[in-house]
Amino acid sequence: MRVKTGTVRHRRHKKLLKQARGFYSGRRKHFRKAKEQLERSLVYAYRDRRQKKRDFRRLWIIRINAATRLNGMNYSTFMHGLKVANIELDRKVLADMAMNAPESFAKVADASKAALAK
Repeated sequence: MRVKTGTVRHRRHKKLLKQARGFYSGRRKHFRKAKEQLERSLVYAYRDRRQKKRDFRRLWIIRINAATRLNGMNYSTFMHGLKVANIELDRKVLADMAMNAPESFAKVADASKAALAK
């Protein structure tokens, strides 16, 4: 028995082309080009979901380092002092404090210095 794939293929193509909205030129209009681009785009999306975590960590470290230098320390000694003082603030919170509440960050930096002085 012969089976025609017309409606099934049309539905599959339509679904893929819907995902390809926003692509440039033929990459959104032609099925084959859209499929190739969509595969590549999904690879980028998967990769960059992991990359984003690394990028934010780097940004937080840069911000913390800048704030600790204003308080007369560097990043590594500051983080070591926090560990010695049993202050368990993550880098995200510390970076936010450094940007938005420098006076409270200075208190944390002083606590880190005091723990290292002991």
